Amino acid sequence: MSNVISDPDFATKQWSVTEKPRDRPAPWWRRHGLGAVCLALFLVFWVAQSLTGWVEHNHDAQDHHEATISYADYLTTGDFYEVTFENWESEFLQMASYIVLTAYLVQRGSAESKDPDSESEADEDPVAHRLDPDAPWPVRRGGVWLRLYENSLFLVFVLLFLASMVGHALGGTAAYNSQQAAHGGSPISVLVFVRTSEFWFQSFQNWQSEFLAVFSIVMLSMFLRQRGSPQSKPVHAGNHVTGSD
Repeated sequence: MSNVISDPDFATKQWSVTEKPRDRPAPWWRRHGLGAVCLALFLVFWVAQSLTGWVEHNHDAQDHHEATISYADYLTTGDFYEVTFENWESEFLQMASYIVLTAYLVQRGSAESKDPDSESEADEDPVAHRLDPDAPWPVRRGGVWLRLYENSLFLVFVLLFLASMVGHALGGTAAYNSQQAAHGGSPISVLVFVRTSEFWFQSFQNWQSEFLAVFSIVMLSMFLRQRGSPQSKPVHAGNHVTGSD
């Protein structure tokens, strides 16, 4: 026992045995699991949508005594592109709106809102961080590049929304003209289709559901919790606490 006590390196040796390496990165799955699972689920459900859409398309064709088509042919139809872009359009609108609305508006008690009574790190002037070693290059460069970068998340979602609207219009026009051809009608242009009630009915029925979902998470996060989720306040936090930190 006296040898152990008198050894000046004993504590260091014991610590080195039990201490976990600090520089070892977490496994890939631990670092990227959220993105990987969301991408995988997107692909699974997109394939499921295309398969069930193909079956439904052929059922409709049989009901009208028309020829059925193969799965590969279905993937080139206006029906497939219409429903795909119609849904993407509403999702990107939701995200673009959510990003800009949470930048300027608050909801006291919600985990999805900034705290109106305290300064948010998101509102800090990036110019003050130009010399930070980990600052992205637009922050270090400044000027117009910084102005674009500090609004880049919102701008990209707006562009994705507009691109999806174009895809919805093109796919919807193709689907509409296909139905017209099957019933002996005349085709119409994209500009004519986007002025029809059908185009806007398809859009509005999705847009309203997106904002209902946003309203639900904003308001329900005031009173309900999910332990471990950054979209929730800590389980022990009071209902008046704003933000998820």
